[in-house]
Amino acid sequence: MSRTALLTLILVLAFLGLADATYLAHSALTGSALACGIDAVLDGCNVVAQSAYSRVFGIPLAVYGVVFYAFLFMLSGLLLIVSKRHFYHALFVVAVLGILSSIYFIGLQIFVIKALCVYCLASFAISLLIFICATILYRRHTPPRVAVVG
Repeated sequence: MSRTALLTLILVLAFLGLADATYLAHSALTGSALACGIDAVLDGCNVVAQSAYSRVFGIPLAVYGVVFYAFLFMLSGLLLIVSKRHFYHALFVVAVLGILSSIYFIGLQIFVIKALCVYCLASFAISLLIFICATILYRRHTPPRVAVVG
């Protein structure tokens, strides 16, 4: 995939993640129930959303998700305009933080909360795809450092 295609894909994925996180944040901030459940397979959204793990420092995790996806959206848009090595580095670092956070939160759902949220799984998939795209871009646009001997 070309640089432009990868960045456009990240833009689209970040927008989808932003929509997902905004819905979850709105629900958490207003106290409204989530509409969830795919044929009763993944109907644990409200269990997860109301768990003790759904807030950090009193702020719903989804609010952090909104900030995360908005930042990724802006950064990938900026990279479409200005191709600077340090922006690729920032994109990669943020993508790594996103996928590590997603893995941690999915682990909490499976092993501690014992319920799965379809919106969280969608966010995990989005974060994973963004991480893959960001890794490809990072490897292409940030040359390895050469050790100077002497």
